[in-house]
Amino acid sequence: MCPRVQRGNSLHPAAMFNPLLRAALSTLAPAGPGGKLSIAIFHRVHAQPDPLFPDEPDRQRFDEVCRWLKTWFQVLPLDEAVRALRAGRLPARALCITFDDGYADNHDHAMPVLQAHGLSGTFFIATGFINGGRMWNDTVVETMRRCSQDQLNVDGLGLEGLQMLELNTLEQRRQALHRVLNAAKYLPPARRSEVVGALAQRADVNLPNDLMMTTAQVQAMAAGGMVLGAHTVNHPILAGLDEATARDELVTSRSQLQQWLQRDVTLFAYPNGKPGQDYLPRDVALAQSLGFEAAVSTCPGANGQGAPMYELRRFTPWDRQRWRYGTRLALNLRH
Repeated sequence: MCPRVQRGNSLHPAAMFNPLLRAALSTLAPAGPGGKLSIAIFHRVHAQPDPLFPDEPDRQRFDEVCRWLKTWFQVLPLDEAVRALRAGRLPARALCITFDDGYADNHDHAMPVLQAHGLSGTFFIATGFINGGRMWNDTVVETMRRCSQDQLNVDGLGLEGLQMLELNTLEQRRQALHRVLNAAKYLPPARRSEVVGALAQRADVNLPNDLMMTTAQVQAMAAGGMVLGAHTVNHPILAGLDEATARDELVTSRSQLQQWLQRDVTLFAYPNGKPGQDYLPRDVALAQSLGFEAAVSTCPGANGQGAPMYELRRFTPWDRQRWRYGTRLALNLRH
């Protein structure tokens, strides 16, 4: 590790990076009407590194990222940042931290790290999986993780283009789960559940039922200074639903959260979040008509004062090195 020392009249490069990056970020995202809001998106914080998902943070890695973000940005709760963005009074280098879905490790690991750094995050909850539910993609992931077979025959399950999955190595398991996820993602919800359930049966695995938060953990998040937002009930691809069903997903998820928390829920995140592919202009209008203050997508980029408040952009670098991570965040402000 490079020592943080002065050499002659110049700072060592390791000590110079943070002030140089802050200066660049202040130029790209100044205070006031010309400001820009960066919104970072996460899903899970594991207790230990997950071999299947090496790019997902564990607790130690998330602590490192939070330390970087706190050094470079002014980190705000998303509800506060939305109001400041709309009013043209963002602070310089404004950033929010968000999580999607409602995993139990958000409560167990993400929240304590955020609190230790004096930060607040915003957590979008798919309410139908709270208290023992499991998202369809986690059925696939845990099936691939736990399957004891070196090959898994999936012929006839309805996964287009897939017949035999090789599971002999860790890399093969990674490739297999991504192939299954891609093949199943845009199936009708009922059919998708049927297919991944049949996959787990064929693999002969016991699947966990404690991946998502409990109601008590959701309540503890709010009591711990976190912001909670709606993320539908069943995490569907909204673009594939009729309008009445899409509306019910938004209304019911918010109602459930408000009942649990005894407070207004004003923020919404589109499942999967790609505009035109995962949600439609109809769903944007729906979120607005239902009285949400703002909604977020997964489209990369930053948000200036003229940004559409119901399609706010989010982005997270995947880099491991500090300078690459920070530089990519700075480049994201140019979009």
